[in-house]
Amino acid sequence: MTDIISSTPPAVDDDRELLIRWHVHRDVLAREELVARMLPLARSLARRYAGKGEPLDDLEQVACVGLLKAIDRFDVGREVKFSTFAVPTIAGELKRHFRDRGWMLRVPRDVQELSGRLTGVRETLTNDLGRAPTVTELAQATNADEEQVLEALSAGDAYRTLSLDEPLVDGAGAHEAIGGPDEGFEQAEHRVVLRDGLVELAPRERLILRLRYVEGLTQREIAGEVGISQMHVSRLLRRSVDELRERLTMPQAA
Repeated sequence: MTDIISSTPPAVDDDRELLIRWHVHRDVLAREELVARMLPLARSLARRYAGKGEPLDDLEQVACVGLLKAIDRFDVGREVKFSTFAVPTIAGELKRHFRDRGWMLRVPRDVQELSGRLTGVRETLTNDLGRAPTVTELAQATNADEEQVLEALSAGDAYRTLSLDEPLVDGAGAHEAIGGPDEGFEQAEHRVVLRDGLVELAPRERLILRLRYVEGLTQREIAGEVGISQMHVSRLLRRSVDELRERLTMPQAA
């Protein structure tokens, strides 16, 4: 925490500066520096989806693609922190990866699309007719011929729909399919959230935190340095730490 406190405000400013340099001046080096800075966050998000049958290396590559898209799509004119925009963008890329990889066999795109339409049509017809629809009825409802419907229904068996939140069951019982928590990866996310939180504190409160946790001054010494009472220093420290702790425990967008 101490190194974050001492460097946080400039780092956040640097994020926006790097984004401006890339979007306005097309500075490739600025883009690469921002990628390197946000890479731990991307890897942390990839780790959340480990254990779903996809190699972690592949997931990290997908997360990096999401990070690049977040950088390129970010609107520097909006008053939004980049990390707030990047997290859902990267998570969306990871979910899209699993959705696209859901087909275990190579199935033509038009057959995939018809299979998707049939799911809704079959449910609607079943409700309307009070029974399962025939192939002929499905073909008429989707403007396809019966052979195409049969092919799409068969292709549906090649699709696996494992939820990212679904538990796996084995001899040892049920367990979460999602990868277990890794303190190192979670720490990367916490650093981003904490860094953003520090920027929103008043300058005096950031100074007090730096004097206490970076330079190791006592509350009495801080009071003399800042020019307020020791009791006031204690209140400001407690309030600032509580605010940062609340930020770290709040659910983040995904």
